[in-house]
Amino acid sequence: MRAADERTAALSGRCGSVSVRRRRLLQSLLALPLGLPLGPALAATPGLEFGELYGKVSVLGLEFSDKVKALAGQAVTMRGFMAPPLKAEARFFVLTEIPMALCPFCSSDADWPDNIVVVYLDHRQTFVQANARIEVRGRLEVGSWTDPETGFVSLLRLRGAEFRSD
Repeated sequence: MRAADERTAALSGRCGSVSVRRRRLLQSLLALPLGLPLGPALAATPGLEFGELYGKVSVLGLEFSDKVKALAGQAVTMRGFMAPPLKAEARFFVLTEIPMALCPFCSSDADWPDNIVVVYLDHRQTFVQANARIEVRGRLEVGSWTDPETGFVSLLRLRGAEFRSD
């Protein structure tokens, strides 16, 4: 019996030291500064307002703001209103600064209003009423582009986007 007691004491001593080491490790991790960068999924997404889209309007047309140029290709969040979609099964819509009764489609990028952004959804979502404010998150794409399916011309797009009611 004495040998069994010695083995039990030795095992509990080892387990006890593992427990103490684990506790110290967790305490050390908790003591790390909170300012460490988080992974991309946890990092805050920069917000972009309609008033920040363009720097100036010249005879050559709209010029993108420095903020838009800096955020090109990155995930951003925008708030606005969903213009009525062309068809119910569309995987895109137009985000507008103010509620609109009609979809603000344009014939060329020269006619492009300065208060809309085309949103291409990552997956199908149920569209909301045109007067309901929404928040959209997607990757900002900058520059003139014509959608080959619809012929819609856009200057700014949010790709791989999703939205929720604000």
